[in-house]
Amino acid sequence: MMKSYQLNSYLFGANAPYVEELYESYLDNPGAVPENWRSYFDQLQILPATDGSDASKDIAHAPIVESFAQRAKANAFLPRVAERDLSIARKQIHVQSIINAYRFLGTQWADLDPLKRQERPKILELEPAFYDLSEADLDTTFRADNLYFGQEQMTLRDIIKGLRDTYCGTIGAEYMYISDSAEKRWFQERLETARSKPQFSSEKKKRILSKVTAAEGLERYLHTKYVGQKRFSLEGGESFIASMDEIIQRAGEQGVQEIVIGMAHRGRLNVLVNTLGKIPKELFSEFEGQHADDLPSGDVKYHQGFSSDISTPGGPVHLSLAFNPSHLEIVNPVVEGSVRARQDRRGDDKGVEVLPILVHGDAAFAGQGVVMETLNLAMTRGYGTGGTVHLVINNQIGFTTSDPRDSRSTSYCSDVVKMIEAPVLHVNGDDPEAVVWLSLIHISEPTRPERISYAVFCLKK
Repeated sequence: MMKSYQLNSYLFGANAPYVEELYESYLDNPGAVPENWRSYFDQLQILPATDGSDASKDIAHAPIVESFAQRAKANAFLPRVAERDLSIARKQIHVQSIINAYRFLGTQWADLDPLKRQERPKILELEPAFYDLSEADLDTTFRADNLYFGQEQMTLRDIIKGLRDTYCGTIGAEYMYISDSAEKRWFQERLETARSKPQFSSEKKKRILSKVTAAEGLERYLHTKYVGQKRFSLEGGESFIASMDEIIQRAGEQGVQEIVIGMAHRGRLNVLVNTLGKIPKELFSEFEGQHADDLPSGDVKYHQGFSSDISTPGGPVHLSLAFNPSHLEIVNPVVEGSVRARQDRRGDDKGVEVLPILVHGDAAFAGQGVVMETLNLAMTRGYGTGGTVHLVINNQIGFTTSDPRDSRSTSYCSDVVKMIEAPVLHVNGDDPEAVVWLSLIHISEPTRPERISYAVFCLKK
């Protein structure tokens, strides 16, 4: 019977070329293979290395084989020294073009879709062949002093790998349209130095895990205890709670005294309990209709605000969650006005003591005009607050549309912020460490240019 299974197994030797071809396709684009094979190959990527080090994702084998073949052919016809130097100089220009292409277009090929609903597009500008560079050139050394990889010279293979790790992983950064060159260099240095891979201590990872677990635990309890009641679940976007925790802690460390939060319904109950510290008993009593509401006309639980003081490394920070009606984004100018008033009362001319945080849903962010109207006042003298952090939670559903082609005309729901040249940092919500890391570099860097305060985080769930 065992022999019968071996002869009919999909891993039988005769199927090796087919399996290898599938694996090569998976390494190039995970969404291009069937779901059952993708799950199998995903398991291969998390196996520990034989030498005890951390596991790293495998790389495609076919390009390496092709590289050796082309190098063998090239050695038989070595060009003269002058022609070779000219060829290297020309290829150096092409390498610079590849670097710029990844900085501009890398986000389109980033792994931002946890559900793998769509295949990542084929972008020719990200391939060496587009610039007449062959596989043999991948092992040629070029200057890399315009990158922040810590080396002045690198092989083309290492350059491309570093660029893909930085701009095509679980973080997709859009910032090259910014006209301020210092601001662009700031982002390049932060992202490329770390290759967009956070390196957290064990204690930090445990805190992130505790926040994600708390968020998931609350949603699961509400779903089990209060079946059928509206709660606008945060399920799938629990890393948002870890991000909020990091922003608040680092803001307090940098001297922020007050934070005003504006958000609609999605995840609001979770923020009340796990971010602002509302007692769960009070929330449960609202579900059960036993809570005495102070408002004469009454209001639903996912419209109500809250305030509290949170301990941070820099001292206590006062948090205020603004009341929000069913008009999802109308709270934006209300929060900005509240922040501006608090800054004026404190004499905070630079806007460093009061921080506004606005949380959006992807469909509302792209679909409601009050978002654009508020952004248009962001840098005016009478209404500016010195910077706002926007967090966009993309649940890939929108109002009634499950296909992005039916929901908007732009590539991303965040494209509206480009009118004020605000940087946009897309991140895969299934990578909570990456979500927290983006919050960390944004808030805790005292050297950041002022306008980076308008950064927008898009959490795909």
